[in-house]
Amino acid sequence: MQIDNRTTKILIGLGVVLLILIGRLFYVQIINENYKVDADNNSMTRELIYPPRGVIYDRNGLLLVGNSIRYDILVTPREVKAFDTLALAEALDTTADFIRARMDYYHRYRTRIGWQTLPFLKMVPQEAYMRFAEEQFLYPGFKAQVRTMREYPFNAGGNLLGYTSEVSPEYIADHPDYKAGDYYGRTGLEAAREEDLRGKKGWHIYQRDSRGRQKDPYHGGDFDVEAEPGKDIVTTIDARLQQYGQQLMAGKKGSVVAIEPSTGEILAMISSPGIDVEVLSEFGRHYDRLRQDKNKPLYNRAVSASYPPGSIFKLVNGLVGLEDGVLQPWMQYPCYNGFVYTSSGRKLGCHSHRTPLNLEEAVMMSCNGYFCYVFKSILENPEYGNTEAAYKHWREMVMSFGFGRKLESDFPSELSGNIPSADYYNRIYRKGHWRFPTIVSLSIGQGEILTTPLQIANLAAIMANRGYYYIPHVVKASEGVEIDPKYYKRQYTLVDTLQFPKVIKGMWRAVNSFNDGATANAAYVPGLNVCGKTGTAQNPHGKDNSVFICFAPMDNPKIAVAAYVENAGFGGSWACPIASLLLEKYLRGEISENRKDLERRVVNTKLIR
Repeated sequence: MQIDNRTTKILIGLGVVLLILIGRLFYVQIINENYKVDADNNSMTRELIYPPRGVIYDRNGLLLVGNSIRYDILVTPREVKAFDTLALAEALDTTADFIRARMDYYHRYRTRIGWQTLPFLKMVPQEAYMRFAEEQFLYPGFKAQVRTMREYPFNAGGNLLGYTSEVSPEYIADHPDYKAGDYYGRTGLEAAREEDLRGKKGWHIYQRDSRGRQKDPYHGGDFDVEAEPGKDIVTTIDARLQQYGQQLMAGKKGSVVAIEPSTGEILAMISSPGIDVEVLSEFGRHYDRLRQDKNKPLYNRAVSASYPPGSIFKLVNGLVGLEDGVLQPWMQYPCYNGFVYTSSGRKLGCHSHRTPLNLEEAVMMSCNGYFCYVFKSILENPEYGNTEAAYKHWREMVMSFGFGRKLESDFPSELSGNIPSADYYNRIYRKGHWRFPTIVSLSIGQGEILTTPLQIANLAAIMANRGYYYIPHVVKASEGVEIDPKYYKRQYTLVDTLQFPKVIKGMWRAVNSFNDGATANAAYVPGLNVCGKTGTAQNPHGKDNSVFICFAPMDNPKIAVAAYVENAGFGGSWACPIASLLLEKYLRGEISENRKDLERRVVNTKLIR
C-alpha cells in the first residue's frame, strides 16, 4: 500500500513537470516571439537607413546649412557577375583602375568577406547615381544606399558652422554608439549640437538563405524601424550681418563679435581669415591645404585666440576704482607723455594730449598715465593692508566681468584667457617682493592679461547693460531644442550699476566729441549715439594690434560689438571703423552715404602680408 502511494506521488510529480515543460514550450514557440527573433537573427540581414541631419537656420529663418541627396554604392562581392568595367566606371564617374583595384581586393579576401555587403563608392552625386540606376540591372551585386551631404546656400560663417566628417576608429572607441561609415560634427556648431543634429538610424530587415543571400523582408517588415531625422537648429546669428562682417575683415587677421546686450545672443562671430562655406561640404579634400596655411584659417580666433586687451581694459580698472572709492569722476591726474613708476625714472609711455584730465576725459582720450594712477590707488588701498591682498580683491572684481575664465558659452573650443593670480607673482618675484611698479602694465591691459574676442565683446555688452550680461550663446530655443536656463539669467559684475554711467560718458565723448582729443571719431554715425573705446595692444610678434569696442544707441542699446585686428596699429585706425560699420549695418540696414568711402577703404584694404 505504501509502495502504491509512493508510485502515485512520483507519477503525479512527473506529470506536473511535464505540463510545465509543455506550457513553457508553448509560450516560447507560440506566444512569445522574442526567442524566435533571437534564433532568426542568424538568418537575417539588416540594411541601415541613415537619417537626414538636422538643418541650421539663422535668427530670421534664413537657411545656413541644408542637405543634398547623395548615394553610397554598396557591393556584395559574392553576388557580382561579370560586367563591363569601363561602362560602370563611366556611370559612377570614377576610373576603371579604381574598380579593378576594388574587385581584386574583394577576390583576395573573399573567404573573410563571405556574403557581407561592403561600401564600394561613397557620396556619389545624384546625377551619377541616376546614370547608374538606369543600368543597375547590368551589375548584379551592386546597389545604392541613400545618404545626405551638407550644403550651404548662404556664404556666411564657415568657422562658426563647422564641418562634418566620417568617424575615425579612435572616435568610435570613445563613442561606441557610432559605427564605421557614420558622420559626426567635428567643429563649430556641428560639433556643439551633435546630439540634436545627428538623428537616429533606422533599418530594414531581410531574410537570408543558407548561403547568406538576401531574400524577402523579415516578418513582412514588422520589425523594420524608420530613421528619425535630426532636429533643426535655429541660431542667434544674423546671416547677412555675418556675411557683411566677413567682407569687412577680408584680407585682415583677427575677429569681430557682435552681441545683442539684452539677451546675450551672438549676432555675428567672424574669424579671419576663415573657412569659406564652399569647402565645407567636401572638407576632406581641402583639409591638408587649410591646415598648412600659415594664416591658420581653421583656427577660430573669436573663442580660441588669447590677446592682450590693451586700452579697453582701462574701463574695467576705472570701474573697480570707482567701486572701491579710491577714484571719483572729478579726480584729475597729470600725464606728460606717460607715467613714471620707479625712482630711476622708468616710464610707461602715452601719446600727447592736454593735461591734467578727469575720468571722463581720460576715457575719451585713452590716457595711459591716468589709469596708472587709478591702478596704483587700487593696489595701495589701505583697506587691504598689503599689495597681495589688494591684488586678490582686484582680480576677483575683474573676473566678475568674465575675464580669466570661460564664459560658458554654448560654442566649443572657448579659451579662458588669463588674469594672473597672486600666487603666480609670488612664484615669479617671491612673496612680498612685488608691488604696483612690478605689474604696472596691468593698468592698461598689457602684461600677463590675456582675453578672447568673445570676452571683449562681452565687456561691450556689460557696458551697454550698465553692469550685467547674459552668457553669450549662438543657439536659440526652438521646437524640440532647448537651451540651458543659465542663458536667461543675468550675470552681475561686482561693480554697482550706478558706477557705469560715469565711465560711459567718456565712451560717448570718445566717439562724438571733435577737436577735443577724442580717439574714436571714426565710429561717429549721426543719430545713433554710439559709445566706444579704442585700444592699441602691444604685440611682441610685430606691429601693435588694433582693438575697439562699442555699443549703440547709448540708451536702450540694441547691439554691442568688439573688433580685434592683428598687426593693424592704433585702435582708431582699423578696429574702430570695422566695428562701427558693422554696428551701423545692423541698426540701419545700410551704410550712410557720408561713410561709403570709409566702407570702401575697409573692404578694399588687405593687411595680411
